[in-house]
Amino acid sequence: MQHMGFDEEFLGRFRWIHGHADVLGLFADGEFLRQTAEALATPFDSAGATKVAGIEARGFILGTAVALTLGVGFVPIRKHGAIHPGSKVTVRAAADWRGNRPELVLQREAVTVNDLVLLVDDWIETGSQALAARKLIEECRGRWAGLSVLVDQSEPAIRQSLEPLAAVVNFEALPPSAGGHS
Repeated sequence: MQHMGFDEEFLGRFRWIHGHADVLGLFADGEFLRQTAEALATPFDSAGATKVAGIEARGFILGTAVALTLGVGFVPIRKHGAIHPGSKVTVRAAADWRGNRPELVLQREAVTVNDLVLLVDDWIETGSQALAARKLIEECRGRWAGLSVLVDQSEPAIRQSLEPLAAVVNFEALPPSAGGHS
């Protein structure tokens, strides 16, 4: 599933800096950030999500913006070592594109059996962190609403395991880079 309309605006502003995607730099424009939140929220407008989750750090920015757009709460998924008081659930993610296997942490009380949780992030490549986040949500007995991202670079099997998945653009639509990743 792909969001139409905003994709051209995103592609027109997108740039690589020294082989890395400058996604964070785009959010300095408040109106563009608002449009980004709407583009990420729109595919899930009628899903009935009760919470939006985001993985530290870019997921915090986008997830909060989408939660405000949908009028629901935000649930932070932190990386190991960050302060996250109270009872927690923890999952170690599979290797990402850099070979890192971060341990993700969620406050147990943040997600309940009554919650339908939408995960929001900027980019999906291997899907390791998104899959770990889904495990955390489900371990808290929450239900998976789906994943909404700006750029989808994932393999079909990963995409299928995270359905419903909505992306503003697929990786192939980005202008070529001299190398590197997000």
